[in-house]
Amino acid sequence: MRFVDVTNDVAFRKIFGNENKTSIIISFLNAVLKLEGEDQIESVQIINPYQLPRVAGEKATIIDVRAKDVQGRQFVIEMQVTHKKGFKKRVQYYAARDYSMQIQSGENYDLLHPTYFIGILDFNFFEGEKYLSHHLTMDKETYENKLDDIKYSFIELHKFNLEAEQLESLVEKWVFFIKNAENLDVIPENTDDEGLIAAYEDAEKHRWDKEELIAYDNAFIALRDIKAREEFVREEAEKKGMAKGMAKGMAKGMAKGIAEEKVEVVRRCLENQMDIELIAQISGLSVSEIEEIKQDL
Repeated sequence: MRFVDVTNDVAFRKIFGNENKTSIIISFLNAVLKLEGEDQIESVQIINPYQLPRVAGEKATIIDVRAKDVQGRQFVIEMQVTHKKGFKKRVQYYAARDYSMQIQSGENYDLLHPTYFIGILDFNFFEGEKYLSHHLTMDKETYENKLDDIKYSFIELHKFNLEAEQLESLVEKWVFFIKNAENLDVIPENTDDEGLIAAYEDAEKHRWDKEELIAYDNAFIALRDIKAREEFVREEAEKKGMAKGMAKGMAKGMAKGIAEEKVEVVRRCLENQMDIELIAQISGLSVSEIEEIKQDL
């Protein structure tokens, strides 16, 4: 038994965007958001279900899965492999946009339902060692969370270091699955949640058809191409920066050398009691510049 890399575009969408196995996303959301009792998600509608890329190697701009439950709450699960410039602003923009687009112009604001953004990051973003963090809008002094319709949760995979036998909570088992599935041969023994078991089943390579496996490989190729282009641009920029710095340094050094040479010419002319206007003609300096040099000497 071999599993796919869950952080891959195609794999992520196939597993979490499976309309026929919504128990997967329900289990994940309840575990990460710590929803219990009446707050638990019972059923969801996946807004952007899994589809194969239309073009070979197509790279999604945003790798996410969107869902809505019977209470109207919206959930955005995003997989982010590399840290991009403006990441934190884009996250807030997307959450705010999804929240505001629930109603049309002129409709009552009471129709707005909470929006939850969950970012799965394959890089470190926040300070500290916690792999799971939750973020709210709170009063600076009283910590009251009155503006509670938009919430953020982030999973930083690099900070999660538990082994299979150390897993206890369901959220730990989910994060372990996302980070380590591709390196496993069997489903961990302590996996007893229906949704998580279904996720492991969907991640088994032998269950994928040929077209899906090709799309899976193409997603890796597209990602490597993007990283290669970024690396090339960075190297070229560094080369240009070094060349510019060297040219600037050489020009500065040459200018300094020429200036020192001229001062030496002026010094010798003054020692021979030559006329200042004649010295100006010889050195290429102005009369006032020569006067200043004379005072310094």
